[in-house]
Parts: sequence; C-alpha cells; structure tokens
Amino acid sequence: MIVDAHVHVAHLARLKVPWDQWIGPAGTGEAWSACYDSDGAAIPEKVSALFAGAGVDRVLLFCEYSPKATGWQTIEDMLPLVDADADRFRIVANVNPHVHHPVAAEVDRQLDLGAVALKVHPVHAGIAPNDRELYPAYARCLERGVPVIVHTGPSVFPGATGRHGDPVLLDDVLRDFPGLTLVLAHGGRGWSYEAAASLALTRENVWLDLAGLPPHKLPVYYERFGFERVAAKSVFGTDAPSADPARNIAAVRALGLGDELTDGVLGGHALRVYPGLVDPPSRV
Repeated sequence: MIVDAHVHVAHLARLKVPWDQWIGPAGTGEAWSACYDSDGAAIPEKVSALFAGAGVDRVLLFCEYSPKATGWQTIEDMLPLVDADADRFRIVANVNPHVHHPVAAEVDRQLDLGAVALKVHPVHAGIAPNDRELYPAYARCLERGVPVIVHTGPSVFPGATGRHGDPVLLDDVLRDFPGLTLVLAHGGRGWSYEAAASLALTRENVWLDLAGLPPHKLPVYYERFGFERVAAKSVFGTDAPSADPARNIAAVRALGLGDELTDGVLGGHALRVYPGLVDPPSRV
C-alpha cells in the first residue's frame, strides 16, 4: 500500500495566495487545474482519479486555518472528497489558537468529523509549538490516541514566522506529553534537518514526514546520520499539489533502500503512525 501522508486540496476561493505561488515550480499545474470547478471547489472524482493514476492508495488531506499566511482550507471542504472515496481519503485536523477557542473543543469537533490526526502549523499560525495555548490540543490527542503533525522548518509564504519552525521547541512538548506520537512535517526542511533527524532517531514516538523534499536529495540532507537510519523513521508525503506523486514515488524507489525499507517509507510506516488509515473513516 502506498500512502501520501501530506496533501493540501484547498478551495481556491479561500486561498490567500495566487495559484502559481500555491502550486510552486514543482507542481503539476495543468493536471490539478482540471480537478477544480468554476467556483474553485475540488471535484472529488477527479482528485481521486489523479491519485489513483499515480498509484496512491491512501491520502491524508490537510485542512488549515491560517489567515495570516495561506488562508483557509476548512475541514468542511475536505468532507466531499471522503464521501466520494472513503477508501482512499482521510482528513487531518488543524487548530490555530488565534482562530479557535477553546482549542480542545475544536480538536474534538474535527476529530468527530472523521479526522485521523491533528496538524499544528506554528509557522503559519504565528505561535510557537511549545506555547501553552496548544497544550489542550496535545492533551486531547493523547487522550484520544491521535498522532500530532507539526510543521518544521521555514515557509515561503508571506506572513509566516520561520522561527516557530525550529524542531528544538518540540523538546518541551515531548517532555510534557511523553506518550504523544509526533510527526515532524517536512523533516526539518531548510535549516533544521539535523535537529529533526536527531529527535526522530532518539525518540521512539517521533517520526519525520518527507513532504516537500526532493527525494533524490534526501541522502544529502541527512548525510550526517546515514539516510537509511533516517528512512526507518520516515513517512512518505508529497505536499501535493506542489509536487507530482508519481514522480516522487519513483524517486523514492530509485534511492536503493531495499524492498522492505522502501515499502516502509512509501506506506508501511504511515500505517503504523496513523491507525486511522486502516479502518474506514467515521463521524460521530
């Protein structure tokens, strides 16, 4: 099974940034443009066909509430995709303390709508990941057995606060919530690869997701630790639409990691990290 564990299917009318900036230089703009209707809403059947054609069996769809940076990708916008293809799609929740209060109640609301994980985006939300305002969200996820994804590294989008992407800040969270599963999105992209890798290799409950990273460059980014060690704690993701899933899958296979480790990166590890990928999505 191949899992793309990091995908953004935004409603175009709620994006704060232009389409060209959103999709980026590595995205497949023509293919994705065909997946939207005239109102800017994603057409579920076409999005599903795009991932099916790339060989992706499960997709984690990220919602995000970041009015300072990219705008809104609401959980309600994700629901039609799940309704159209509940076998392929799952939702990742998002909370922003500048938007949601009380935070724990919003976590519950989104999890009850079927989300299988929570993402916090400190860089876009403008809040450090160890800020106590986020602690009720971590506590609720620990209570409900849900993993938390945290953006690490900077962001190219206007309004982002790069210093909040330092993985070292998560040391406080790991201390205060020792049983919480954390996934470091983008693997510390940019200036913090080593800090992210160090956390993943020294903490059993910490994983990396590789979204937004060119697969052929991964051995260079994590050279100090040995990429095979890092790959054993890594989950495949593309950050689509800003990357082509089929191309990235082929690039991971070309890394020469061996069949077992390659299969783990492309799907097996995600099935361990995200229990909700196994069972059909449900709403309360």
